[in-house]
Amino acid sequence: MATIEETLNKLSKSKFRSSFHLTRKEREYTLDKGLDVIRNHAQEFVLKRLSPAYIENDGSQTPTKGHPVFKAQHACACCCRGCLNKWYKVPKNVGLSSIQQEKIVNLLMAWIEKELE
Repeated sequence: MATIEETLNKLSKSKFRSSFHLTRKEREYTLDKGLDVIRNHAQEFVLKRLSPAYIENDGSQTPTKGHPVFKAQHACACCCRGCLNKWYKVPKNVGLSSIQQEKIVNLLMAWIEKELE
């Protein structure tokens, strides 16, 4: 199992994944709300939009803008079950465990924190 740092390094080698960055407005929003609030948002988004076994609009459930977590999801290939399967071998049509959800949230938050540096 790869570490968060190894995963972020692998993602940085993808032209598509490495093209995502927080905008000034998204950085300000993150700093204004605080990382704890952003983490809560990430947990909620992953639970509702990514963890169910069957997602009606899989592949288009995560916007590319509008929230720092959405940007992180695309940058980290955690935007849909197809990307989770391709990048992390997470099976489709099987609900995500709480441990899987936590690992995804930790990865998203690590990406966001790196963007704030």
